[in-house]
Amino acid sequence: MKFTLSWLKEHLDTTATLDQIAEALTDLGLEVEEVSDPAARLGAFTLARVIHAEQHPDADRLKLCRVLTDEGEKQIVCGAPNAREGITVVLAKPGDYVPGIDVTLGVGKIRGIESHGMMASERELELSDEHDGIIELPSGEVGQKFVDWLAENAPEKIDPMIDIAITPNRPDALGVRGIARDLAARGLGRLKPLREASITPGFPSPVGVTIAPEVAAKAPFFSGRVLRGVRNGPSPAWLQKRLTAIGLRPINLLVDITNFFTYDLNRPLHVFDTKKISGDLTLRAAREGEEILALDDKTYRMPAGAVVICDENGAESIAGVMGGAATGSQEDTTDVFIEAAYFDPVSTAATGRALKINSDARYRFERGIDPEFTLQGLDLATQMVMDLCGGEPSEVVTAGAIPDTARAYRLDPSRTASLVGLDIPEATQRATLEALGFRLEGDMAHVPSWRPDVQGEADLVEEIARIASLTGLEGKPLPRLKPGVPKPVLTPLQLRESVARRQTAALGYNECVTYSFIDQAAAELFGGGGDAVRVENPISSEMTHLRPDLLPGLLAAAARNQARGFADLALFEMGPVFAGGEPGEQATQLTGLLVGATAPRDPFGTRRKVDIYDAKADAEAVLAAIGAPAKAQINRKLDGWWHPGRAGNIALGSNVLATFGEIHPRVLRELDVKGTAVAFTIRIANIPFPKAKAATRSALDISELQAVERDFAFVVDPQVEALSLVNAAAGADKALIERVTVFDQFTGLEGGRKSIAITARLQPRDKTLTDAEIEAVSQKIIDKVQKATGGILRG
Repeated sequence: MKFTLSWLKEHLDTTATLDQIAEALTDLGLEVEEVSDPAARLGAFTLARVIHAEQHPDADRLKLCRVLTDEGEKQIVCGAPNAREGITVVLAKPGDYVPGIDVTLGVGKIRGIESHGMMASERELELSDEHDGIIELPSGEVGQKFVDWLAENAPEKIDPMIDIAITPNRPDALGVRGIARDLAARGLGRLKPLREASITPGFPSPVGVTIAPEVAAKAPFFSGRVLRGVRNGPSPAWLQKRLTAIGLRPINLLVDITNFFTYDLNRPLHVFDTKKISGDLTLRAAREGEEILALDDKTYRMPAGAVVICDENGAESIAGVMGGAATGSQEDTTDVFIEAAYFDPVSTAATGRALKINSDARYRFERGIDPEFTLQGLDLATQMVMDLCGGEPSEVVTAGAIPDTARAYRLDPSRTASLVGLDIPEATQRATLEALGFRLEGDMAHVPSWRPDVQGEADLVEEIARIASLTGLEGKPLPRLKPGVPKPVLTPLQLRESVARRQTAALGYNECVTYSFIDQAAAELFGGGGDAVRVENPISSEMTHLRPDLLPGLLAAAARNQARGFADLALFEMGPVFAGGEPGEQATQLTGLLVGATAPRDPFGTRRKVDIYDAKADAEAVLAAIGAPAKAQINRKLDGWWHPGRAGNIALGSNVLATFGEIHPRVLRELDVKGTAVAFTIRIANIPFPKAKAATRSALDISELQAVERDFAFVVDPQVEALSLVNAAAGADKALIERVTVFDQFTGLEGGRKSIAITARLQPRDKTLTDAEIEAVSQKIIDKVQKATGGILRG
């Protein structure tokens, strides 16, 4: 939203400086993006007088001038045709920067004669495009600042332009008057009364207006009047300068007036040439394939259902977006119909997006203009047309009804302190709301029609705090709820999540943050995709369901990296997964994914493909870091997305702590991941917390007695898993057997059987083991394995 300082002062009686206004606007929430101040570029230039001018001895088109300045007489060579004795000029001295030619002056020689500065033209000072001669001033004293002379005699030439960013919730600030209202409420001046129209209708309007029933909700109110006998043409200089200053191109007087009202009072209007209208005007829904040539000289095919303004010939204007070229006003227009209407913001936005039209009218209608100002705005525009173009007005014709925006909310002065932290007296709060246009009746604040964003009591507090300035807030410590040392802020589970994240990163994994939404096909691969986790309003077709697992997002990230040449990946993510749509059907997991090889290429042969044992080792490292029990079982009750023979669960009975292994090849094909991928998933909440809670770690328990290791080789059937054999051996004497590990496997024995060799480590606690005790434990291991797996000790 752009406007000039002089334009603002048409609505605001203020003595505030430009810097004060710019600072206040940003503090009010109307962030200043740019301030263009022509006076800042002209501060160095002063007035001087030519006291003598003669022909340059070596150039026909140059004159040698003696110029009286505030530093005495100076010799200046000038090529302007109007350089002559007695005129008052604008002087640029050596060292001054001249913006129009992008030069910093110095003492120069022109045809062998020194020149101490220059006398400037308007284009050289970027005041206009005039450059046929130097500036001649009708008044002014030698040495006077040029900007001071302009401020007194031609202030429009140094009128600063301010550009502010408008948030979608502040449509009232899309007019200069709305901005002035905010500044007046802040105390930077007084809001001037809005000018009044004095119109006496002279005849019934020959153009009627109607609203078709199918668009009554999209276009609830339509009004206008005819003016006949107007004189169109170029706009007066003041109006052209005002529009040009904010980047608009003057077109003709009638069009410029509508553009002026759009920016001045946030009241978009449109002017029809009544001689080009056939019959009455009707708001109706556009028909499929209906086309219209708009004012931008482009033909648009209207989407079905969009609101258009039509006459008997068809669509003549895109309601709330852009007028049509066929009925627009031209230089020879003498009779016009001024239209003022209110259009639904959502409908206007949908039409503008469908047609890809970005206009000032659409920008305002889709944010919500003041519906109650429609008729008053029509009268003010009529008055301005009559003042500048002449003409005789008709009676106003209307269709529909102005939407009722009346609403009121209770003002509780104590809520300002509780919600914002500012202690503002009640009288000040009430005065603030009244200055913003609210009507107070007791403790009820009636919202003005131009503030569609105010929708509750908290919004009243926001307005009060905004005007008072949030810079008045002081940082204060929160009061302690209880005496003594405060309890930890983070829960034990949150601390565990932080440790798990740091440990995984320390293992060499890169953290990913993916969306909690995935497409249905990917969700079904991981046991999800049902209606309970379907998103009602997804942001894209690839984010239709809540994720049942973290692996889909990580595998998708791996596929994207592989497509870009990154084959070796170690990724992890911690986040929520969803089994259903209810609050209790959500859990936090940590998942790590390895793809490719374990090391870069080198001459030592250390590079190999990742395998299940890499995932298992990393899962065990994370579990150990977050305090999982050291002894756990391994089982193979796996979900369908894990490889059935190359994965396992780390569990405490039926409580699964983690899963590790290869991803099923079918899943990798569906998600376009090349090669082998292994992963692990930690179920953070399933890991039991220690029963004894202490501030320090418990003492390390190490036996001082010598451990004993015994090797066993069992012949088993081919379908027997090594894990079953290990679990059986470890259960032979849980107190004495510290661990059991596999160190060899041999296949191809008679009958297809295989040999599995294990090492059992026996750790005594109270005395050294005797040979007999060792043999007794060994026999228990043999018996336990034979009973559990059918294996026999290999001879």
